[in-house]
Amino acid sequence: MTFINKLSAAWTANDSLLCVGLDPDMDKLPAQFQNDPQGIYHFCREIIDATADLACSFKPQIAYFAALSAEAQLEKICHYVRDNYPHIPLILDAKRGDIGATARQYAREAYDRYGADAVTVNPYMGSDSVEPYMEWSDRGVIILCRTSNAGGSDLQFLNVDGQPLYQHVARLVAQKWNANGQCALVVGATFPEELAQVRAIVGDMPLLVPGIGAQGGDIAATVKSGKTAAGAGMMINSSRAILYAAPQAGEDFAAAARRVALETRDAINQHRA
Repeated sequence: MTFINKLSAAWTANDSLLCVGLDPDMDKLPAQFQNDPQGIYHFCREIIDATADLACSFKPQIAYFAALSAEAQLEKICHYVRDNYPHIPLILDAKRGDIGATARQYAREAYDRYGADAVTVNPYMGSDSVEPYMEWSDRGVIILCRTSNAGGSDLQFLNVDGQPLYQHVARLVAQKWNANGQCALVVGATFPEELAQVRAIVGDMPLLVPGIGAQGGDIAATVKSGKTAAGAGMMINSSRAILYAAPQAGEDFAAAARRVALETRDAINQHRA
């Protein structure tokens, strides 16, 4: 099954556009994981189990693992998702950007080592930095377009033939780079007007949308701006707000994460029709 087919099935099966980000910060993990050599794995596994029926995708951010020399735990987490929830797309958030043989090694890392269904990449070295990922014709390539950080405007709003650079990227991907039909774009929830403009350019292409939750993006505006005519088309990511949700009476960290994930999924669904 291709990435796009798996994603479409997950949207329907879980009635969800919510992507659960896995960004394990040792300073924020519950106490029982602080001194556990496998604490990152055990924490993420609990989050996955608590939210798997509410998510359309899981997105581990590789930097949170690599900084702690925890790549082996990331491998275990990826195996756990594939073995227990094979119907849910696994996105490796790596934002790789290089050319030729080096890009091919990054693709091997994402697709072969971690078994990811898709990987985020940076397009600013051009088409030959993206082409090696296309050799895995069933896997997704999620390309940075209009990012959720304020500084993204430093480059993404540069004028290119009368249009901002992020729109030029969107057209390149939709019209030239998407030969396998497995591309998607990263477009932040913090800029709903730009999100709507990208949607108009790329049609039904999936969008990975960071920026709700801890980053403050508005759910209603995000869904209105980014949904397709069928009320889908997005992976709306929330990481910290779910991972580190404050437990209420009688809850442990996993129950709190599930509660916030459910609330977020349902808030998104209110605006899909």
